[in-house]
Amino acid sequence: MNRQTAIVAMSGGVDSAVAAHRLVEEGFDVLGVYMHLGAAAPSAADDARRAAAQLGIAFEALDATSSFAGILDYVAAEYARGRTPNPCVRCNPRVKFACLLALADRRGAAWVATGHHARIATVAGRPAILRSSDRAKDQSYVLCGLPAAVLGRLRFPVGDIADKAEIRRLAESLGLHVADKPDSQDICFGDAYVHILAERAPQALCGGAILDPDGRQVGRHEGVGRYTIGQRRGLGVALGEPMYVTAIDAEARTITIGPRAATESRHLAASGANWHADAPEGTPFRAHVQIRYGHSAQPATVRAAGDRFAVTFDQPVHAITPGQVAAVYNGDRLLGGGWIDAAARGADGE
Repeated sequence: MNRQTAIVAMSGGVDSAVAAHRLVEEGFDVLGVYMHLGAAAPSAADDARRAAAQLGIAFEALDATSSFAGILDYVAAEYARGRTPNPCVRCNPRVKFACLLALADRRGAAWVATGHHARIATVAGRPAILRSSDRAKDQSYVLCGLPAAVLGRLRFPVGDIADKAEIRRLAESLGLHVADKPDSQDICFGDAYVHILAERAPQALCGGAILDPDGRQVGRHEGVGRYTIGQRRGLGVALGEPMYVTAIDAEARTITIGPRAATESRHLAASGANWHADAPEGTPFRAHVQIRYGHSAQPATVRAAGDRFAVTFDQPVHAITPGQVAAVYNGDRLLGGGWIDAAARGADGE
């Protein structure tokens, strides 16, 4: 395996283009790869190809549409269950990094790099993911599902840049045409996730009752797939105070709403745990836990047992959402994470 060869995922954006440049500057033989997932605008592939040409690196497109179809099925199935999926966390280990690492193996490349805002470092003799130096852009949360065994082959070349403006300035100085390209938002799904539900889980778009905290019907909704825990907008119900989604019952096709206090909990239960560091089995440990992308991690006590763990926050947290991921941190280090099953009431997350 050639330790001077790196494959870099190029999305057509400025971060991945600058990531590729920094690898070239480090002396790597770089192959830029654009992954076709099926929904992004055609211009994204063109931008990636053009950026690679401007950088003078090899480029190829990788068709991952068949693999990504499984992510679309997952998204639809979760909404149909009344849960809120996290496709990025699901996709990274199963599709994006899996395909990139497989390609790297075929090409004899030692390294896989992306434009994610995160860092890789060695901690206690093991590779670890750390938060980005630019905390406002940190993307370590969506990497918590990556297997610990692959971390030693990953590089995040823009993760140590503390300001996105610096990335754009560097791109401009290199003459990259993507220097001023806006950041992507949900690029993998285009602009209409409702179409995914209509095709794969139409039952998630069937209407039903909106209930108040006492179980009385106070309105109608347009499908459980359109709602998430903690949602306030789009309820179409006026009860004299702000109301939020507090529960979703997909089987009964009901949405329960209540005041903000009803969305808050100090406890959660998670399953499907994936640890990058050894979690003390059965022994409570202190950590910070992040329950959604862009959320501020909160101090908590974590109890791990097998592939499950329970979290008790020091203070109540708003809108703990089944289907999302609880990512566990020790300072800047990502320890791992798991899928939220419930905002639990018991002291042990039961």
